[in-house]
Amino acid sequence: MTHKEKAEQLLHQQYHCSQALFGAFASDFDMDLKTAFKISTCFGGGMRQGGICGCITASMLVLGMALGFYDAQDKEQEVYGNKKTDEFIRRFTEQMEGEINCRDILGRDISKPNEMAEIRKEGLILQKCPRAMSASIRILEDMLSEQLKGVKQSSIQLEDIPENNEMRRVLDNIGKLHQFRRNVNHLLFSAAGNIGFIQFDIRKFKIVNDLYGEKFGDEVLDFITKQLEENCGEGQFFVNLRSDVFMIVTEYEKEETLLDFIHCIDRAIHCFKDVKFQMSYGVYTVEDKEMELRQMEDRAAMARKAAKNNILTNILFYKEQFKDTLYNRKFIEENMQTAIAEKQFMMYLQPKYSIAKNEIIGAEALVRWVHPERGMIYPDQFIPIIEENGFIRRVDYYIWEEASRFIRRCLDTGIKLCPVSVNVSRVHLHENECIKVLSEIIREAGIPKNLLELEITESADSHHVSRKAFELKKEGFTLLMDDFGSGYSSLNILLETPFDVIKLDKKFMENMMVSSKGRLILEQVVMMADKLELGLLAEGVETKEQIELLRSIGCDQVQGYYYAKPMPADEFFELLKQQENEREKYYG
Repeated sequence: MTHKEKAEQLLHQQYHCSQALFGAFASDFDMDLKTAFKISTCFGGGMRQGGICGCITASMLVLGMALGFYDAQDKEQEVYGNKKTDEFIRRFTEQMEGEINCRDILGRDISKPNEMAEIRKEGLILQKCPRAMSASIRILEDMLSEQLKGVKQSSIQLEDIPENNEMRRVLDNIGKLHQFRRNVNHLLFSAAGNIGFIQFDIRKFKIVNDLYGEKFGDEVLDFITKQLEENCGEGQFFVNLRSDVFMIVTEYEKEETLLDFIHCIDRAIHCFKDVKFQMSYGVYTVEDKEMELRQMEDRAAMARKAAKNNILTNILFYKEQFKDTLYNRKFIEENMQTAIAEKQFMMYLQPKYSIAKNEIIGAEALVRWVHPERGMIYPDQFIPIIEENGFIRRVDYYIWEEASRFIRRCLDTGIKLCPVSVNVSRVHLHENECIKVLSEIIREAGIPKNLLELEITESADSHHVSRKAFELKKEGFTLLMDDFGSGYSSLNILLETPFDVIKLDKKFMENMMVSSKGRLILEQVVMMADKLELGLLAEGVETKEQIELLRSIGCDQVQGYYYAKPMPADEFFELLKQQENEREKYYG
């Protein structure tokens, strides 16, 4: 993959232009992407203020990695480096015809929240930034053609770095990773026996940092490193890849001995200062020694990620089907931007019904991805991925717009009482932008604010849920707590948050139906909602038995396959028109 292709892929994954550009050159300096992103984030401050283009700051980093000096007395290298940076800025300015500031390139000021909202809404970063990135990459590749060939062969001694700071730790990790890969390559070439790649991490390490502090977390990583030094012998190499992710490569005789070795490591590292950890181990046993080293590491990583989600075992061996997951992720990340531009994402609406009236009282807007070649792609296949990479913002904004246009369409045809609820993904709970975007969408559609209802999923992050809910409520929105009873502190959140309606989770409903105790709990929830003056809606209603029970305990509003599946907006609109016609006939 070329530098240009790497940079464009990272830009499509919602990284800033400085991160995308520096990340594209990371492998040239044997640097992992996470480290590259961290470094380039710090140096992107000028861009965030709406000043100089982030491609320039990232290019200075690339030039620094290739041409920079670490000896303060090396004046010759300093002069040479300064000349090269001046040359880059001159050539970049020429190619960009003088437009070297962010606001000039994007036509908006990135430092202003309202203009940043417009930038994201209009997709200006993906429209405008590739030109500046392409220009930067062309210049860098031309200027550094010789340096990039030899930079991997160069080395720097840590004793030459004057201070024990963050940069020294970064360089330390780079040096260790480089040495690790040299050792592994030699092992692959010389070993007569089997070779296994073991990648592991600490499950929920972020919670460890949150509970005990980052200093304790660093001590845990140092402890693991020391234990690996004591337990790994000749022909066994290890490295701390990043954060809490470690890799061991070892020669072994048979699978049982490999598992014995993993269990030995696990016993040595599973507890530190009376705090116990659970590890997730992914194992790849080498079949083809000619395969690229990175591919072997990737296979161990795939197995590790699968082990994190496995409740039966914390050790998983790589299987070919893991590649399907990787390919699916790659497909989604490469096609998600096109899906927005070509309107492949479609709004489906699932009706909400009143049991007593037997009529539609609203709908929930859901997203479906209809790909021209793959066909229907369901949310569980792409939502987790776009939540992780941040693209969920664009999809949410799109569905909010579609729902608002649908409400406007209903109002224009005389259908006045059909509110549509939309989902507010958890990423919005940490940002202020969503309120501005929602208000602008509603203003442009010209609809009453109460007809676009907001569903917020019950979450362990109750503080951010409550804070954002109060802000939205202050703006006049109707709030629905989605998935009530799905496993977090539902009652605590109800006490702290101004929700208007609670939606009973499908699994909660099913569990409550199987026993008399469960039905009693369900009845008490309905009574509680009534006393708190909260609306109540049961999700996932599929059987007549559920309908009758809900009717008997006073829960009138339902949503589920018993009445209707999610459907395209036009189909739902026809249902509404049919209901409106029947109502006119009945009432004259």
